[in-house]
Amino acid sequence: MQNQQKPFRLITIPVSHYCEKVRWTLDYLKLTYVEEPHMPPFYRFATSKVGGGTVPVLVTEDKVFTDSTDILQYLDSISPNEAKLYPTNSQQRQEVEQLEELFDEQLGTAIRSWAYFYIVDNNKIIKEKWTQNVPNFEKLLFPIVYPPMRSLVRKKYDVNAESVGQYYQQINSIFEKVSGLLADGRSYLVGDKISAADITFASLAAPILQPPQHPIKSSDSEELPAEMLSKINKFRESIAGKFALKLYENWR
Repeated sequence: MQNQQKPFRLITIPVSHYCEKVRWTLDYLKLTYVEEPHMPPFYRFATSKVGGGTVPVLVTEDKVFTDSTDILQYLDSISPNEAKLYPTNSQQRQEVEQLEELFDEQLGTAIRSWAYFYIVDNNKIIKEKWTQNVPNFEKLLFPIVYPPMRSLVRKKYDVNAESVGQYYQQINSIFEKVSGLLADGRSYLVGDKISAADITFASLAAPILQPPQHPIKSSDSEELPAEMLSKINKFRESIAGKFALKLYENWR
């Protein structure tokens, strides 16, 4: 491990599953960092000051990283061989990178839109999700920013009754792919040790699996709509779901 002169700065929306992907990696690699948590839209003030847009953003002494995969690859580059999350074998590394891209581009986005469909109108749940660990003044302003942000979320993430079924099928398809990869009894998606593919899948799937080890408190089950909860339980019982929950249990 290269000498880390001072802690990294990680700008997040704490509940974001893409932020959890980076947070988990930093914890796994035992790197020191200071998390700077914000709720929508206040994170933009922090990220824009360092040339970023969305979260997560990792600020190091030399560079600012504004994409979760770029962050993981950078952290991997400063890690010792025994801790690396991208295999040194070129074929296995390609498999990890392809799975990570699939999960980033299709699973994480579909889960975000699918979950928001069920909870975006629930003031109590959204407040609970968005305000965990953020500065007090942001919490106080939640009632003011929630109505316009709710409309923005619907538009930005295409949250509506017509698209929710498509998101569900997309999530289901990727869960089936992961279950297929694990059908031969392997312990990890690629190779014989945990990789970026495993952490990416588990962290991005966390909103619909609600692992108890997740650092951000999950909603109480009775607060969630019955239809949503039924599908969550189905995902938790799948091979892929059990795999992700086991990763949280063993590595988080």
